[in-house]
Amino acid sequence: RSECEHEWLSVSMSGIGSSATHDPKIDKQKRMDGSNYLVVIGTTQQKCIAIFALVCCFAVLVALIFSSVDIWGDDEDGITEENCSKDCHIVLVENIPDDLSFSMDGRPHLPVSVGFHTLLDQAKHSIEVVSSAWDLNSWDLETIPNPAKQGQLLFQRLLRLKSRGVKLKIASSLTNSTELKALAAHNAEVHFVNMTLFTRGGLHSSFWIVDRKHIYIGSADMDWRSLSKRKELGVVVYNCSCLALDLHRVFSFYWQLHERDYIPSIWSKRVTALYGKNNALQLQLNSTPATAYVSTSPELFCSKDRTRDVDAIYQVIQSAKTFIFISVTDYLPLVKRSFRGTSVTRYWSSIDEVIREAVVLRGVKVRLLISFWKKTHPLTFNFVTSLKSLCVQLYNCSLEVRFFSHKEQNDDIQLGLNHNKYMVTDNAVYIGNHDWVGSDFAINAGVGLVVKMNGSAEDRGVTILEHVKATFERDWRSRYAQTAAALLLLPGGKEATAAERKGWGRYHHGNRLKAKLFRRFCCSNFRI
Repeated sequence: RSECEHEWLSVSMSGIGSSATHDPKIDKQKRMDGSNYLVVIGTTQQKCIAIFALVCCFAVLVALIFSSVDIWGDDEDGITEENCSKDCHIVLVENIPDDLSFSMDGRPHLPVSVGFHTLLDQAKHSIEVVSSAWDLNSWDLETIPNPAKQGQLLFQRLLRLKSRGVKLKIASSLTNSTELKALAAHNAEVHFVNMTLFTRGGLHSSFWIVDRKHIYIGSADMDWRSLSKRKELGVVVYNCSCLALDLHRVFSFYWQLHERDYIPSIWSKRVTALYGKNNALQLQLNSTPATAYVSTSPELFCSKDRTRDVDAIYQVIQSAKTFIFISVTDYLPLVKRSFRGTSVTRYWSSIDEVIREAVVLRGVKVRLLISFWKKTHPLTFNFVTSLKSLCVQLYNCSLEVRFFSHKEQNDDIQLGLNHNKYMVTDNAVYIGNHDWVGSDFAINAGVGLVVKMNGSAEDRGVTILEHVKATFERDWRSRYAQTAAALLLLPGGKEATAAERKGWGRYHHGNRLKAKLFRRFCCSNFRI
């Protein structure tokens, strides 16, 4: 190619002034100049090609970054760490089914349904909701009074948000929900999170964010049972835009996973955690100095600087000085993993071990209140027996376990179910979305709120900790909280025979393997 170009250049240059006489020396010089000119052109072309290639690579890289995560994230309404509100008001909300009777030593807490309606009253611009269930509107119930009435009222108010100019945004893992379709038809934005694809789990998170100022976190979800039949507990925090902004970033993370089949490898700044276990938010809660932060799970869903739920629970237990009271639906330190197409179950020590350390090494008093219902795993009894055995003939050791049982459940496993998921200590409270089951933390999405009060109990007076503690002690002293041995007694105090226990095991667990394990525990001579 170079020789052809030289020849063409030589001919072209010799053609200038065709009638002139050619000087060989001049022609030679012209050919040399032309050759140098071509070299310069070739070098310049190579540089241009190289620059163009670099620009293309940079453009592809930028495109990949923008496709992996929305780099700008959602608008945060001008709220920043510098101008957000830290003077907050916190209220404990609780749902107690009508057929559960407790002795009320103090004033009753705000019902969960009232807490939701109060948040709706406060809304002016936006409401962001994450819930594991959407079943508020069960019209097929024919009982009077209708137990789904509170759910229906809440659903109707959500439908009317459009007329008030309030934007409703929902993140959910449900693909075929009639209620979500109805809300979407009334201008609600619904984003689907494919948890099965990401972790083979579910979206168990349950929280609200209103106007980036007010929040709800707790065990109740958008199910009419949470407002009537199930025993639930959570908190509503008002005028706390710092905490709301951080929880909004968890919501933004879910929101950005809509129609994605992978977790972004590059995090947007708008989903990075503002606070965590090592840099908790300093705030005023009901005029009392405190610290707080939001935790999440599973680990795959923890964006930069976000504390895992398990680490938050670990920190709360580690910081306890005198007592730890835990109320959960299920307690099972096991995790199921899929290995080469086979399901493998392993011991999950993250929480179980730190409880043992607190009891044995630090002499902390531990009480564990677990729900006893149709889905209680029989190995739960084995693990709590192991925990209780720590204090056998051990001085200054106190670990008690009771089961919350509403025996009038009959065919409805939700009736009277203690659906709480919290822990309170002498200086902190943790309220989350997960049962304390290893697999839940490993594959299911959830959030938790840690609140730690500053100062001693004498100096700070009555706080959210005292309210949660009083709630736990009320449940603990109730007739529904029983030891495992008491659960084996028939009505009237008569102990069940081995045959009756076998039938009870089949009734409560259905599955043959579970019934076998349950009978092995219940029908032995061992007693808790």
